[in-house]
Parts: sequence; C-alpha cells; structure tokens
Amino acid sequence: MDSEKQHTCKFQPEIGRGCAFCNEGDEPEAQPCGGCLKLHETDWLEEYPDNVPTDIFEVRFKNTRRSFYQNVNNLPLKKGDIVAVEASPGHDIGVISLTGDMVARQMRRTGFTPYNGEYKKIYRKAKPYDIERWQEAIALEHETMILSRQIAADMGLNMKIGDVEYQGDKIKAIFYYIADERVDFRELIKVFAERFHIRIEMKQIGARQEAGRIGGIGACGRELCCTSWISNFSSVTTGAARAQDISLNPQKLAGQCSKLKCCMMYEYDTYVDARKAFPRLREPLQTIDGEWFLVKTDVLAGTMTFSSSKDTLANLTTLSVPRVREIMALNQEGKKVDRLQHADDIPAASGEPTYGAGSVEDSITRFDKSKRRRHGRNSRGERQPGQPQGADGERQHSGRQAHDNGDAPRSNNSGSRSHGGRRNDRSRFRGNRQQGERMRSGRDEKDGGEN
Repeated sequence: MDSEKQHTCKFQPEIGRGCAFCNEGDEPEAQPCGGCLKLHETDWLEEYPDNVPTDIFEVRFKNTRRSFYQNVNNLPLKKGDIVAVEASPGHDIGVISLTGDMVARQMRRTGFTPYNGEYKKIYRKAKPYDIERWQEAIALEHETMILSRQIAADMGLNMKIGDVEYQGDKIKAIFYYIADERVDFRELIKVFAERFHIRIEMKQIGARQEAGRIGGIGACGRELCCTSWISNFSSVTTGAARAQDISLNPQKLAGQCSKLKCCMMYEYDTYVDARKAFPRLREPLQTIDGEWFLVKTDVLAGTMTFSSSKDTLANLTTLSVPRVREIMALNQEGKKVDRLQHADDIPAASGEPTYGAGSVEDSITRFDKSKRRRHGRNSRGERQPGQPQGADGERQHSGRQAHDNGDAPRSNNSGSRSHGGRRNDRSRFRGNRQQGERMRSGRDEKDGGEN
C-alpha cells in the first residue's frame, strides 16, 4: 500500500485533460484524475443501475472539447479510461468522462447530433506507446502557440490565436483563434504547414469560449463558470441588469472576457416572476397632504419607496405592495387617503440618546483645562480621593499640622512646601539682609576712623 502511494505521488497532472502522467517507470503511464479541472462533471446517477444499456460514451479532450463515440468492439470501459478514438485523419487520445444514462441526458442538453447519423468509433484502450506519443504532442502545444502568434503578427493579420491542441497521433493540430472581422488565412495555413510539418485546422471561437479554455478566477473568488461547468452560452443583455436593479457600470458588469457576466442570468427568471406582482404606476399616489412619487422598488422584499418631491428624496416612505394597490384603487375612485401608511404600520419614534447630569460628556469645557493635576494632588497639596496615603501624605499632613500650631515644618523633597515653610523662608531672608546691613555699616565706621 505504501509503495502504491509513493508511486501515485510521482504523477504530474495535465490541466485541461483530466489525467496525470508518470515517467518514472520503463514506459509512460497515465491515470485519470478529477478535481478542479476544466468542465469536470459529477455523475449523479453513478450509484444507480442503468435503465437503458447503451454503447455510446462521452470522451473529453483538451479543455472544453468533448464528443460522443460508439463502443463498437464491446470493450469493458468505465469512466476515466484513456482510449484511442477515430479522428479525421488518424486517431485521437481522450478520457472517458460519462457513461450510462447520463450520456443520453448530456446529448439532449447539448443538442448533439452525429454526422450523417453515424457515431465515430472507439478503437481500443490507449497503449503505453499511444500515451508516449500523446505526451510528446502535448509538450509541443505551448511552443507552437507562441510561434504561430508571431507568424500571424508578421503577416499583419487581425486575429489572435488563443490556444493550440495537437491530435493524439501528432499528425494534426487545431488552432483556436479570435477575430472581430473575417480573416483570409489561406496563406497562413501554408506557412503553418511548412513550419510545423502537420495538418492544420483553424477554428474560430468567441471571447467567452476563449476565457473558458484559458481559465481564471472570477470576481466571486471562484473558478470561472465557463471553465468549470458551463458548456453552452446564452445571450446576456443589459435588460437583465435593469430587471435586477444592478448599476449599469461597464467595469462591474463585464467579466474577464470583456463581455457581460454570464452569472447575471442565474437569478434573472426569479426577478422577472417577482416583478409580476408589482403594479405599474403611471401617476403619483394622491393623499390629502399632497402627491407621492415612486423612487425605488425592492423586488425581493416586496416593497416600494415613495418621496413627497418629484426631483429630490424628501420624506421617504416605504410601503408594501398590497398597501400600494389599496391606495391606487381609492385614487381611481377619486378618493384621497389621509396618510400613506396605516396607523399600525407606523414605527414608534425612537428617542435620542441622553446623558446623565453627572456624566462627564455633558460638560462643554471638559477639554479647556490648561493645568493637569499631577500625583493625584490639587493646588493646595491635598490628597485626592482614592490616592494612597503613604510617606509623602504623612509628611504633608504633618506640615499642615505644624503650620496650624505656628511652628515651621521640616523641609521635604518629595512634596510641595506648605504655608509655614514659605513664611520661614521669608524670615530667614529678612535676617540675612539685616546682618548684611550691619556688616556694611561697621566697615564704613572703621574707614572713617582711620581717615
């Protein structure tokens, strides 16, 4: 079991063909693989027995190319087998994608009709030699596409080659191109045949088919629908955007193919059916207060919004569809309603948020204070509520007590001076000034006696 896991890990998937190649052994191998591949399908009837036995199988090739083939040799085939099928000329290699009752459903959905009423044949299961030659052809596709684009540009042809697909036997290649106008590529085919030494088939596709073949990620973050499951493209118009009240912005409505997004049609039928319940307003609604004009319609919610002014959005009022029909019936009888909404439908007025008298938000000058309080004390040096009373608080308290008793407090370095400390400083300064005056007068007397 471990050896099998180790062997399968060496397989390299080939995106767009639904299989993986392995070159580690003596001969190349290929095994089918599912997952996030282009146009990968889920057979939801796989667990049920086949009601109508059939020998028709769906075979997928590169990207979006699929076709139906007949098992004329009664081979034991199942979904995922790699087979060699009939081609014109030679043979091609593909992977069986659908079997049983799902084949008939798929043919009916895609509208497939065999050429001249005859199906192409499945020759055999692919041999190692067929897989090796098929793998060599796949390796040439990218280089061939780049060279073909350069040749078309040098010849001045207004066309874009989007993809190249080699046939399984490597004798023929299909060139998929896009062109806005008719292109005469007869000379181009001769140049391709001389350059690549293969048979050439030119196939024109649209922008949506090109996006499906190349692949990509859409605006929704998932793989493009045309890459993952859409095989038939329906026309998309701007009417689908109008019916769903989508903004007509070309940048948002266009996909990676520069066409309108295919997903706009997914809910189009739902909106069309929902709009049938809405009345058509040709005149504004008449009330005693005046006329009301329609400004918006919410299809999924089933509501219509009206404005009291024709040019501006004023006094917007949202009504349900039955209420609008009721008012329209009264207006047709020549009656005007008192109000648009019923008394029971009017929502209660919600009061504005208020603030308490003691909250800080009610003060207009709460940000105008120039001085900030530091260390939790006010201008008088008193401790604020909640401030821990430590050593500084005790010294400050003792300073105030000494001042009340008439004594000078001791100096402290941690807090601000008290009133008693400031008085002591002024008396000390006054004493120093008197002592200086006495010393000055003594020097004057001594100088006078000597003279």
